[in-house]
Amino acid sequence: MAAPKTELADFVEAEIKKYEGIMVPVKASLSERMLTKKVPIEKLHPNPDDEFCSKKVGPNYSIYNRYVRAFQKFGTMEQSVTDDPITVEKVHPDGYMILNGHHRWAAAMRVGIKMIPVKIVNLTNEVDIQKMLRSSQHDKRAALDLDEVVFCSKGGDIAEKSLPFPMNKVFKERIRLGLPAILHYLGQKGYDVWVYTAGYYSLDYIQEYFKRYSVKVDGVVTGITRKDKRFSAVKKKAETEIARKYKETLHIDRDAIVRILREEGKFEEYEINAEPSEWSRKVISIIRHVN
Repeated sequence: MAAPKTELADFVEAEIKKYEGIMVPVKASLSERMLTKKVPIEKLHPNPDDEFCSKKVGPNYSIYNRYVRAFQKFGTMEQSVTDDPITVEKVHPDGYMILNGHHRWAAAMRVGIKMIPVKIVNLTNEVDIQKMLRSSQHDKRAALDLDEVVFCSKGGDIAEKSLPFPMNKVFKERIRLGLPAILHYLGQKGYDVWVYTAGYYSLDYIQEYFKRYSVKVDGVVTGITRKDKRFSAVKKKAETEIARKYKETLHIDRDAIVRILREEGKFEEYEINAEPSEWSRKVISIIRHVN
C-alpha cells in the first residue's frame, strides 16, 4: 500500500462492501481462542461501525504513521514498541472482524507483515442476554461495573489473594477485596448479579473467572461501549426487558449504592464512604439495611 491516504480509504471501503450483508459474528471455540495466537492478515476484516471506517472521521494518520515507522524499524509487530495483539471477533463466512486495532492492522499491511498477533473474544450477543434472562429465578438485581468496581483499577484498591498457579497466568485481573463475599451475600438475599464491562472480554472468560472464586454471576454484558449498530439495538432492547423483569435494582458503585424500585417509581441513594479495607463490609451493611 504505497499511497496511504487514498489507497487505504479505497481498500477499507472495498472490504466493507465485500462483506456487507453477509458478515455475522459467530462464537469461537475455547480451543480456537486459546491456541490461535496469529492469523494471516487477509483473514482480518475492518469493522464497518468503527470510526476508523467512517468517511467523516476515518483513520488518524498520525497514529497510523507512528505504527508504520515502528513496524518498519523492527520488521514485525511482536518486536516493535507495540506488542499488544489486535482484538478480534470471529465472523461468518470467514475470518475475524477487528474490534480494537485498526491502525495497527493498516500499518502492518503497509509494511507487508503477513501474520498478525490476535486475541479472539466472544462478546455478549442478543442470544446470550435472552438466555440469561430466561434462566433467572428472581425479581431483584444487583448491577456492578467490572472495570470500575469489581477489578482493582486504582492505586488505593486492595485486592483479594491472587488465584493459585497456573490459574493466575490465565486470569490476570485482580478482584477487589471482599467482592466474593458481597456477591455471595447478594445471592443469599435473592438478587441476580449482573456485571457490565466496556472491555473486550469473552463472555465465558468472565463467567469462569467468577467460578474460580466460588461465586455465581447471572448476567454478563461485555463490550458495552463498542461501536456496533447491531449491538446498540440489542443493548437498548435488553435494557427494556431487564427493567421490565426486575422490580428492584441495586447499582453498586465505588462510592454509593443506588436502589431503584420500579413499581414505586422511586430511588434511594446510600453513600458507602469507607476505607478500602472496610469497603465490602460497608456494602454488605447497606444491603442488609435495605432488606
